[in-house]
Amino acid sequence: MMLNPRNCVAFTGHRTYRNEAREALSRTLEELYAREFRTFLSGMAAGFDLAAAEAVLELQERHPEVRLVAAVPFPEQAARFPAARRRIYEEVLARADGVELLAPAYHPGCYARRNDFLVDHAAVVVAWYDGSPGGTHYTLERARRRGREIINLCGSRPSDPAVPSLF
Repeated sequence: MMLNPRNCVAFTGHRTYRNEAREALSRTLEELYAREFRTFLSGMAAGFDLAAAEAVLELQERHPEVRLVAAVPFPEQAARFPAARRRIYEEVLARADGVELLAPAYHPGCYARRNDFLVDHAAVVVAWYDGSPGGTHYTLERARRRGREIINLCGSRPSDPAVPSLF
C-alpha cells in the first residue's frame, strides 16, 4: 500500500493503557479528519495501539474514506497476548484496510523497526505517553527529531519538555 506521510497519522503508547482517554482520542480523530488526515497507522501492540485502531474503525463508520493500516512487526506479534486481547487484535487486523508486515519472523530490533516505520510514514503522532522509558519514549523522540507533530493524550504529562503535548 502506498502511504503519503502528509496525510497519515500514527499511534504510539503504553501497553498499560486502559481506555483512560477514550473520549479525547475520539475527539482528536475527528479533529484530524477535519484537517484532512485519512490514513491512520497502528503498530498493533496491546494497549494504546489497539485501542487507537478500534477508535479509527469507529471513525471509519462515520467517514468511509478513512483507512486503517496495521504495521505488524512480525507475523506472531499477538502470540503471547492474553486471549481477549488476541481476539481484539485478530478482529482489528481482519478489518484493517492494509497490513504492512515488516519482518518474516521475530528478531531483536523488530519493534524499533516498526516504530521507525510509523514515524517515517506519518505527519502526526498521537500518543499515550506518561514519561516512562521504553518504546513509546523511543518513538516520540524519533518523531520530535523528525519534526512530526505530537499529540499526547496522557493525563500525566511527560517531564521531558522535548516531547510537547498539545492537549
